[in-house]
Amino acid sequence: MKPAPSRIDPVFMKRIWGSDSLAPLFPEKTNLTEPIGEVWLTSVDCRIASGPYQGHPLGAAWRDMPIGWRGSSLVNTPEFPILVKFLFPADKLSIQVHPDGAYAYANERAAGGRGKTEMWHACSAEPGAQVLIGLKHGVTRDQFRAAIDSHKIEDLFEAHRVRKGDTFFIAPGTPHAIGSGLVLCEVQEYSDLTYRVYDYGRTDSHGNPRELHIEKALAVTDFDKTLRTGRVEAAPPSGENSRLLAACYFFATERQEFTSRIDLESNPYRFELLIVLNGSGTIEWQDQKSLYIPGECWFIPATQGHYALSPNTETAILRATVPNMALLRTKLKDRGVPQQEAEKALF
Repeated sequence: MKPAPSRIDPVFMKRIWGSDSLAPLFPEKTNLTEPIGEVWLTSVDCRIASGPYQGHPLGAAWRDMPIGWRGSSLVNTPEFPILVKFLFPADKLSIQVHPDGAYAYANERAAGGRGKTEMWHACSAEPGAQVLIGLKHGVTRDQFRAAIDSHKIEDLFEAHRVRKGDTFFIAPGTPHAIGSGLVLCEVQEYSDLTYRVYDYGRTDSHGNPRELHIEKALAVTDFDKTLRTGRVEAAPPSGENSRLLAACYFFATERQEFTSRIDLESNPYRFELLIVLNGSGTIEWQDQKSLYIPGECWFIPATQGHYALSPNTETAILRATVPNMALLRTKLKDRGVPQQEAEKALF
């Protein structure tokens, strides 16, 4: 099957903390009657909107894709590995924590058995917007539990003000919460396993309190604060004004900005996801082209080879893939990044 960049249609998810307007990323989604909180760009239920797999759900298409589409390093990966979302919080999300793969495999087989490592990239941020990531030094398990009961749990967290363009890495075992006034792009390993610790007394559509998972959260929370997490300083740009935002075993994400045509090359070892944050133009390959606009996600097959992006307006994209950590270290070294600084980008 001849490789071709393929656009993926998103799935819009209702959330109690979501927004009634998703503009400007999705200008057609305004004055919504029910709040949308998450837009899943690579759900296995998302439909592929162009290319040879047009009309197929992403999950089913992935299982059918030849090596030339997946990439030779992912031939034995049975399920699609990366979940990308946009988040639109009009209210605070719950305070929560995610397990790592070992805990999930041992205790959450029915939920997929996969932990959750994630990163957030701020597409926009209102003045005063913040996220809570990690506990203050010295917070104990008993203090954490007591603060849940006394409704003072926010006081135990490290708070981070958010600016447009900021990136945050959230390792498993790190309690966290997202505030309002933000639009975030989240890149994560494909898992929706979340342990909710505190939910501000909110109720569901039937008036029932939303489920909490306090004992499981206590079991996976890192109270020793040994995990490196929080705000990420992007690696210096390459010649194409591309910055590595974060990388770990499960994903690597770069941000790229351009005002004129850029020529890109796929990697035969792995596919790539191209997420359009802003700007419009055309994506061009072989003798074909297609328009791109904000909010879109494109699947770039591993053996696509050469393709190009020609902007009509200034464009910013994220490029996400499943990394080869050794190659990433070499790439940073080639850019002149000192080894100590390079390791800060590799979680």
